[in-house]
Amino acid sequence: MITYYDDRSVQVTSTAIRVDGRTFPLAELSMVWHRRGSRSWRVLAGRGAIGAALAGPLVAALLGVGLAVVLHRSPTVTLAIVGASVLVGLGVGPLADFLFEHLDRSYARGARQWEMWARWRGHPVRLLRTGDALRFGQIYRAVQRAMESAPTPVRQKAIGSSGSSPRPPSRP
Repeated sequence: MITYYDDRSVQVTSTAIRVDGRTFPLAELSMVWHRRGSRSWRVLAGRGAIGAALAGPLVAALLGVGLAVVLHRSPTVTLAIVGASVLVGLGVGPLADFLFEHLDRSYARGARQWEMWARWRGHPVRLLRTGDALRFGQIYRAVQRAMESAPTPVRQKAIGSSGSSPRPPSRP
């Protein structure tokens, strides 16, 4: 048995897919596809807040320099205001690495809910739902590899490509 993916809630092997304690043998799956949900405004707002946190000190520094020029004070006062503004602008440096890391992780996780569906014993079943796009992609690719390497009867079964999303029949 080959393990293609394994974490605390999902395991994809050459014989079965296990999700949250439920096991789906590959021999019983006739089709696998995915759906992506709508964008999460909460995630997008978080990205905007990180961008504002990055830009805030720089904008404050530029406003301080502009204020020093507009006030027409003595050179000492102008230099002090410009110096303080530059220090505020430089203060974003150590913070920027931390904020860029969070922004990068936000894009890796994605801003949508992702679902993986399969036709199991003739009925559509949702195998997985997650908001983590990176994890979803790893699991979906593992399922593709498992189904491609399965014995001939399963290999002829379909797995939807990234662009297709067959719809299960409506439930009453």
